[in-house]
Amino acid sequence: MYKLTKKIDFCYGHRLLEYEGKCAHAHGHNGALEIEVGSETLDRLGMVVDFGEIEAKIAKFVDSELDHKMLLRRDDPLVEALKEVGESPFLMEDNPTAENIAKLILEEARREGLPVIAVRLWETRDSMAEYRIEGEG
Repeated sequence: MYKLTKKIDFCYGHRLLEYEGKCAHAHGHNGALEIEVGSETLDRLGMVVDFGEIEAKIAKFVDSELDHKMLLRRDDPLVEALKEVGESPFLMEDNPTAENIAKLILEEARREGLPVIAVRLWETRDSMAEYRIEGEG
């Protein structure tokens, strides 16, 4: 299988409800996404997919929906407070953990037609979560 990975950096804030520890408090990260795509074959130009296509589809979503925003669980009391001061947090059904954010990005990439195998989110320089399609890669 041919594979390639595109890296996309972004900044975000979040907090985890029902968590006992520092991440229960609102805080931010300089995150790095790794979008891994793969295929058994190459296109007529010899590519799995053009890096620019990944950038255009996924970076656009990240820039418009996640970058420099608070990612919060839909029922977080902080949601209404942020909206009252003109902020527009990104709302998730589950806690905005690195694992759930990686899954969110993979699902968006698949909706965009990209042959994504895995998404890794580096929440810090030494902590990463991955969501991978079972049986691929």
